[in-house]
Amino acid sequence: MQTSPFQTTIHIAGDGSGDFATISEALALLREADSETAPVTLRIHKGVYKEQLTIDRPFLTLIGDSPEDTILTGNLYARMPSDDIGKLGTFRTYSCRIAANDVTLKNLTLENSAGRGPDVGQALALYADGDRLIFENCRFLGGQDTLFTAPLPPKEIEPNGFVGPGQHTPRINGRHYYKNCYLEGDIDFIFGGATAYFEDCECFSKDIGRTVNSYVTAASTPEGQDYGYVMNRCRFTGNCPPHSACLGRPWREYAQTVLLNCEIGAHICAKGWDDWNKPQAHETVFFAEFASTGPSLDMQKRPGWVHILTPAEAKQFSRQNVLGGTDGWNP
Repeated sequence: MQTSPFQTTIHIAGDGSGDFATISEALALLREADSETAPVTLRIHKGVYKEQLTIDRPFLTLIGDSPEDTILTGNLYARMPSDDIGKLGTFRTYSCRIAANDVTLKNLTLENSAGRGPDVGQALALYADGDRLIFENCRFLGGQDTLFTAPLPPKEIEPNGFVGPGQHTPRINGRHYYKNCYLEGDIDFIFGGATAYFEDCECFSKDIGRTVNSYVTAASTPEGQDYGYVMNRCRFTGNCPPHSACLGRPWREYAQTVLLNCEIGAHICAKGWDDWNKPQAHETVFFAEFASTGPSLDMQKRPGWVHILTPAEAKQFSRQNVLGGTDGWNP
């Protein structure tokens, strides 16, 4: 079918009934266009799309039929052999990478099916690197490092740890909004340095047969950034045994993760948070909760370096404050 680059909606269907059979073909057409300012919607119909995608055009919306019916999947993993450094590494494993501002995804699944973290290492379903990114009614499925919210920290700790598309790019703070999404994984399955607001989401920790089965978040909020992760009215669920998972730990020493009005499942350990053997980070991280609830929750057992917010303090973490920035963004 003949398609204009600026057609308002481009249909993608694996059975050949749309404008394109693959998402990659549609993205390639848009890259060839003379202008990147015209909003375009990719309507992705029912199917499993096994492609490694790079979305590098702004003002783009991808809409699936439903998270259960429209699945974008890959199976690359960090321990996969590679000629240059011996292994693929974390940041080349993505099933989908967003490298543009003003991108929206709705009603679809992003998956990395490589396997459990202890078996394959890191395996990204989404590498989200941009500002004003919106994810609504989406699923993020994987094991270790399911969702990376760029930017990377300024420096590596391990040699070649950052090898990948963002290794040498400027570290720019992006703002992300996740609404009514389902996120699952085992080790550090939501991680990175972005300002990200999660609302009415479910975070599902997977049992991997360890004493500590899961760390839900591993923020690397840059020093001086106003906000990191804020999770409002989210549910922490899982199939792990009781008290065998943590809400988060600091990938870097200025990590920020704030929970507001969240339901904490019995799989979360009594202390809630872990310091990743970084006692010096107790003075610099900002892990905080307000009005947490749950079947075995005892806030008195939280470490002294975890903040229990007052109602007035919790109001500072409204969606408007966290995401508004200098341009007043209000997704």
